[in-house]
Amino acid sequence: MKIAVMADSTSYIPQELREKHDIHIVPLSVVFEDGSYQEDIDITTEEFYEKLRESDELPTTSQPSVGAFVDLYKVLANDNYDAVITVHLSRKISGTYDVAQSAGEMVKGIEVYAYDSELSALAQGFFAIEAAKMAKKGDKTPDEIIARLDKLKEKMFAYFMVDDLTNLQRGGRLSGAQALVGSLLKIKPILHFEDGEIVPYEKIRTRKKAISRIMSLLEADIEKGSVEKVVFIHANDEASAVELEKEFSKKHSDIETTISYFGPVIGTHLGEGAIGVAWYHSF
Repeated sequence: MKIAVMADSTSYIPQELREKHDIHIVPLSVVFEDGSYQEDIDITTEEFYEKLRESDELPTTSQPSVGAFVDLYKVLANDNYDAVITVHLSRKISGTYDVAQSAGEMVKGIEVYAYDSELSALAQGFFAIEAAKMAKKGDKTPDEIIARLDKLKEKMFAYFMVDDLTNLQRGGRLSGAQALVGSLLKIKPILHFEDGEIVPYEKIRTRKKAISRIMSLLEADIEKGSVEKVVFIHANDEASAVELEKEFSKKHSDIETTISYFGPVIGTHLGEGAIGVAWYHSF
């Protein structure tokens, strides 16, 4: 059975890995006053953060259209794929998953399996990479691949902190009451996904302490079992991510690490300076 794998652009999978694993990407967009930009197509991450600093208004974000999915599904069907697994950011913060699923009902000749990662950024991307590796072997059904992704979900952990809660609150991704409390206390909350929603994990007073606390959560988890991979994610603050990776690798040279970023769509909601750490166990 020939199975294709897709992901939306908020997975921020590096281009070389997309090509290596034949992962197809459908882009989300950021909308500034002067127009709409598809991330990684019409605007780079660097250009986005520069534009964000210069903009008087916070941009909005837009999910792909049904037509964008339908067009890509048709291309895959014409390439003789029998099925496609399409991996998306949490449906609790975006309608992308629902659009992908709806579009699948409009196309004949290919079975569409939409998957809700309940996460975003490269933590989401790990699901697509795992699915693509399995699909390339050609000996698994879509249902077997989905079952494997469900097991990965049980082994995946992700935490992040933001410098300012305003963007999350204004974008409706965090409750106004939570954002107000954070602003009054000038805290740097540690956030995570719980059942697909962004919720506070702990409230920390300073950025340095918040990052330190995330790293302590990672260290505690390493003691519990075999952590296979760790990704350090930044919102236009690569230096901080590089330093975290460097310090971590001194202690755990046996654990694979990588650095990623929060691109335009996720960066709109988190704001510049956000830092995240995600990891998963062997499974």
